[in-house]
Amino acid sequence: MPTPDFITEIRASAGHQLLWLPGVSAIVFDEEGRVLLGQRADNHEWTVISGIPDPGEQPADCAVREVYEEAGVHCVPERVVLVRAGRELEYPNGDKCQFMDVTLRCRAVGGEARVNDDESVAVGWFAVDALPPMHEDQLFRIKQALSDEPTWFETTPSA
Repeated sequence: MPTPDFITEIRASAGHQLLWLPGVSAIVFDEEGRVLLGQRADNHEWTVISGIPDPGEQPADCAVREVYEEAGVHCVPERVVLVRAGRELEYPNGDKCQFMDVTLRCRAVGGEARVNDDESVAVGWFAVDALPPMHEDQLFRIKQALSDEPTWFETTPSA
């Protein structure tokens, strides 16, 4: 994902140190029960659609915006699937960050799945039993979106 301007401004004074950032992931299903995925331009991994909310932007609004910007699909958020602190990431330029991810289950309501910006090299609908190779945390989000369980929260065991 391209770096939002407000993060670039923070990086100007913070350098490469670890930044704690909000993130939103959208697990979008179509009427056939397929899930929308994008193949990232930076590392060519298949992932659910995700992004960083703009300052003051609500997570549901961010999900709707990111899904359209990245994949050309209009969607409606249905529920919060999970809230989780992700693993620490380090980018090739040395920037470090960790995301607090809010994952939302969404329903597609229009548009055509397509590469809609420079963040992806491919976009498509996949049957949940025929997903491309993906990182385990991506698969976990999809699994939670398919369940009828309450919102999933990770807790740290007490000492």
